[in-house]
Amino acid sequence: MPATHRAAARRLVIPRYLRQSVTLAIETRGLTKYYGDVRALDGLDLEIASGEVYGLLGPNGAGKTTLIRILSTLMHPTSGEAMLDGLDVREHSEKVRLKLGLAMQEAALDLNQTGVELLQLQGRLYGLRKREIEQRVEELARLVDIGDSLGRRIFTYSLGMRRRLDLAAAIIHNPQILFLDEPTTGLDPASRHRVWDEILRLNQVNGMTILLTTQYLEEAEHLAGQVGIINGGTMIAEGPPAELRRYFGGDVVVAKVDVDQFPVSRLGTVEGVQSVEVVDGSLVFLVDDGLRALGPITVALAEQGLPAEAVTLRQPTLEEVFLRLTEKQPSQPPGEPGNGG
Repeated sequence: MPATHRAAARRLVIPRYLRQSVTLAIETRGLTKYYGDVRALDGLDLEIASGEVYGLLGPNGAGKTTLIRILSTLMHPTSGEAMLDGLDVREHSEKVRLKLGLAMQEAALDLNQTGVELLQLQGRLYGLRKREIEQRVEELARLVDIGDSLGRRIFTYSLGMRRRLDLAAAIIHNPQILFLDEPTTGLDPASRHRVWDEILRLNQVNGMTILLTTQYLEEAEHLAGQVGIINGGTMIAEGPPAELRRYFGGDVVVAKVDVDQFPVSRLGTVEGVQSVEVVDGSLVFLVDDGLRALGPITVALAEQGLPAEAVTLRQPTLEEVFLRLTEKQPSQPPGEPGNGG
């Protein structure tokens, strides 16, 4: 087994208050996974509180899908520990499977079945009685907004309906913990928002703990109370979305000017400016302190013959924070052949 190599980056963690009173639904300690010489997970530490929606972000090859597969007992780690509801995923795999639901990025659906047939089969696999299955199918038809379409064959479903059916199949047994691996990839905006509504209902009404991997930063911000950013198989930042923006993003000053062919590098030396780039015809400055930087930026623009039509100050988006943090980390090959996670 290759020696574990810890990424050089310091993990940026916003502490949770009253952590000692939190019951953990998911916990990993020093979780490592190698595929030959390729390191997919590198000593990953993770804590997810019971009843929480946790968004796991990372570029392709960061280790997101590998983590989901280990937690759902589909593969073993090379080293380290993974616990679900206090149970070791290797020692108590059968009990762990009964506690979790899993919807992977590619929905495994038999297109010639009807929606009802799929859910009935899934219920039987989880050991539910016939009456329990009938009750759950009726509940899920309302919950995931499929309704009368359940009686149709799945090949007639739209992509959004198939995603919602796959979600229903994952929760037929009413699990405590739900894993969603990029659940809205490829969906149109309307379908994406419907899936978001269903995820929030599962959490808020059923109290389900949800671990969500996504490449849509807006999705994580909308759904997750806590966000972790993973890169090179290790956690590099963690905290509530708003706090990540505040602590690690600085401020953003946007100046509407006629930049044309102007070399923006001239403005990078302005006091308090970390970086500057042209975005959609405006100059976007990443600064340490927005209020202090407004004056020097305005003066510098005037000195360069670039009077601003408008100058605005805002907090960075989660996407800007994500790009800033991951661009500083060493790149990592994909954790698994044929898989972007």
